[in-house]
Amino acid sequence: MTLLQAATAVRERAYAPYSRFKVGAALRSTSGAVHVGCNVENVAYPEGTCAEAGAIAAMIAAGDTGIAEILVIADSPEPVPPCGGCRQKIAEFAAQDVPVTLCTTDGKMKVTTVADLLPGVFTAAHMDRT
Repeated sequence: MTLLQAATAVRERAYAPYSRFKVGAALRSTSGAVHVGCNVENVAYPEGTCAEAGAIAAMIAAGDTGIAEILVIADSPEPVPPCGGCRQKIAEFAAQDVPVTLCTTDGKMKVTTVADLLPGVFTAAHMDRT
């Protein structure tokens, strides 16, 4: 199954009764395994979770720790990039040159990289006091 197929399938399972904006994400870990996630809303809006965060959590739960590539799909006029928080979450587990593919349900696609999505990324090196 391709990342596009996996993200498309999981997007259908998103829980988005308030915004009706379903998002699916699929990532391939550095081990080659595919992990998926979908957005899960909550009536207390800030308590929802993004599709990308769900896919990353599934990757970690499966014992993988590195992202080799990630794809996000939503029903929108243009490909939707991850929110700021998810960009930082992706950068925690992906090298700067890792491809990020953004898709719409009607076939539009944009390929970018982690570095392009999050210039000036905050890393653990910023906390090194030595």
